[in-house]
Amino acid sequence: MKQDRFENGFKVPLVEEFYTLQGEGYHVGKAAYFIRIGGCDVGCSWCDTKFSWDPELHPTVAVEDIADRASGYPAAAVVVTGGEPLMVNMEPLTTMLKKKKIQTFLETSGAYPLTGTWDWICLSPKKNMPPTGDIHTRADELKVIISEESDIEWALEHSARVKNECILYLQPEWSRREKIMPVVIAFIKENPDWRVSLQAHKYMRIP
Repeated sequence: MKQDRFENGFKVPLVEEFYTLQGEGYHVGKAAYFIRIGGCDVGCSWCDTKFSWDPELHPTVAVEDIADRASGYPAAAVVVTGGEPLMVNMEPLTTMLKKKKIQTFLETSGAYPLTGTWDWICLSPKKNMPPTGDIHTRADELKVIISEESDIEWALEHSARVKNECILYLQPEWSRREKIMPVVIAFIKENPDWRVSLQAHKYMRIP
């Protein structure tokens, strides 16, 4: 991805932005402004936002303008997701949001170095491109997508690397939820340090 196009993070490839309820993980059900950043080369076959992968398809937008729009909503909370947002320097965007006293929440695979100032980091590691750097020790939440039973071993591998306070989630892959849900439930009953994360926004039929 051509970083000069984004002026070291002062502009970002913006896929979409919208105000809704958080649908997954620890903050499920809370209102937040979502900012979806374009660009991802992790390439998960089951990804439900493949339209975000190519940053060239999305407009380059100044982060100051994004922060201004985000500040116009009642919930002073922003979720930055993708794509893989850490493909772009997130420091300018989070600095703008913090100036407006907005909480910042990150959804990342951890495949790229961490940038930005975050109140909450959700790490969702992917086998195609494993996490890098010290992201495990910075994560507040570990959310592993379970598509096959063998993915649980992947989840355990990463749970051994996060801090003790990190909240652990297994999330059934949506298209295989009926088949994989019993596996997830059985595992969590035997391993109560883990919780289940459901894609509640899909049940509610909201963005």
